[in-house]
Amino acid sequence: MRLVIAGCGGFIGSHLLDDLFRREGIDVDGWDPETDKISDHLFNPHLNLHRALVDSKETWKEFEDAVRHADAVINLAAICNPSQYNTKPLAVIKANFFDVYPVVEICARHHKWLIHFSTSEVYGRTLASYLPDNRYDNPDLFELDEATTPLIMGPIQNQRWSYACAKQLIERFIFACHYETGMPFTIVRPLNFFGPKMDFIPGRDGDGVPRVLACFMTALMNREPMLLVDGGNRMRTVVSIHDAIRAIWAMLERPDRAMNQVFNIGNRDNEVTIRELAELMRDTYAEITGNAAFLQHPIESVTAEEFYGPGYEDCDRRMPNLDRARTLLDWAPRISLRETLVETMQFYHDHYATETPARSEVTA
Repeated sequence: MRLVIAGCGGFIGSHLLDDLFRREGIDVDGWDPETDKISDHLFNPHLNLHRALVDSKETWKEFEDAVRHADAVINLAAICNPSQYNTKPLAVIKANFFDVYPVVEICARHHKWLIHFSTSEVYGRTLASYLPDNRYDNPDLFELDEATTPLIMGPIQNQRWSYACAKQLIERFIFACHYETGMPFTIVRPLNFFGPKMDFIPGRDGDGVPRVLACFMTALMNREPMLLVDGGNRMRTVVSIHDAIRAIWAMLERPDRAMNQVFNIGNRDNEVTIRELAELMRDTYAEITGNAAFLQHPIESVTAEEFYGPGYEDCDRRMPNLDRARTLLDWAPRISLRETLVETMQFYHDHYATETPARSEVTA
């Protein structure tokens, strides 16, 4: 099997390469300028790595040459950091729509199977969130079904939806290419993949505001308060990256079932509020470090505008319907939230806790 993978050096791509190269007979043409997470594979003869983004005429030709000989194309390339959705909306829209547009066109031109990673954020807010008291007693008002759930975004000035809208539009373009050219496709909607290597730690190997788990890990390691946006009442499900990679392999093994489908990939059993996640993480970190003081690590609330800036609005709940993945792929998640947090947090602790953060305000 020969695969083309755009964004092979990121969090999902690194774990996917780990899995693929444990198998026989798989060759990968990969595109990514960042290679830190895939350093173990840089000299693998089965990886033809292009240290570039597929975002210009210079790379499109080389990418198209690789696609001609591929069995499938997997697009993982994206900007998917909530702190940038309303602060760098032009870059977010460009990366998630305009840079992906030629990738889809090339796949359509050569009738190649495109496995595109979208986002659960395309669902936006639930119908339940617009009802009095945000009641969740009717699954029809909050459960996310790939085929029937309406995609509800906020107003234009809430630029937090720039990411979700760009991802939704590229999904519609992919479906249009399938409809008019017959291009085979699979769209994956991830629901919070957690695992080692998933994000950067500010002051150690990156700058800015990472996603929630890395934010909380940074606060724990720096002995700073864990900050909850608007009280941390939003609900999320978490799925282990290892369960997610099994789902991708199930698609590659069953192309007849995976093609021309949209799949939620998540874990219904691992639902928490963000406040509950913070509390679980400090309990887990007390266990990892053997330091009971972390059981009382401070948790504070801030407004969304204070944390993310103006124009931020959040999804209230993401509870996926997984019937399609279970029926067509014979896939179901296996790994508990506790196992996922222990593995992920242990990785961060082992790699970062002994480093001195580049911050003068850190206290012991």
